[in-house]
Amino acid sequence: MTPRDLGFEHVYRPAALPDTRTLLLLHGTGGDEHDLMPLADALAPRAGVLSPRGKVLERGMPRFFRRIKEGVFDLDDLRLRTHELARFVDAAASSYGFDRARVVAVGFSNGANIAASMVLLEPGVLKRAILFRAMVPIVPDPLPSLTDTRVFMANGRGDPLIPAAEAERLAELLRQAGASVITDWQPGGHQLTRRDLDQARQWLDSGSGSNSKS
Repeated sequence: MTPRDLGFEHVYRPAALPDTRTLLLLHGTGGDEHDLMPLADALAPRAGVLSPRGKVLERGMPRFFRRIKEGVFDLDDLRLRTHELARFVDAAASSYGFDRARVVAVGFSNGANIAASMVLLEPGVLKRAILFRAMVPIVPDPLPSLTDTRVFMANGRGDPLIPAAEAERLAELLRQAGASVITDWQPGGHQLTRRDLDQARQWLDSGSGSNSKS
């Protein structure tokens, strides 16, 4: 079986030990399935890794869903791509033999937005998520019950692409649905910083992000 057989070009790396979480790596615009591999090594080096490449191309740059313009999403495409990605995670879990209940999404920018969309639209697939530079992707009506869901969000106060109010709105939306949400604010912009990684790793190691062993 090739990576394409599961529906997405992707990289899979099994966990170093049994009963260990699997990180679902979701890159930003212009990235690919290799982009966030160093992030996985920094956050949880013994974890399994599942890293798909977004199928949508925007001026030749891979993304996970279409947008109409900066900050305005094609919601029909977002719904379609969210459900498609959820099916991919299920298929990969069956094919590779990892526990889908122990998947932790780690998304950056566009990848963080589709991870947030999966939390909201496919709550049974993701119960743990690290969202770097995320905003509200979609507002389901009604909201799902996310009482077993834990989310870590890291955003930049000076981010020119994601206003602080949008990140705060996402955190509040998730809390309204019952999720436990930790937010960490950086003084910088859209790029990831060492503090982002340190705080996310501490969240994982504290047990807040642990639906399995690390």
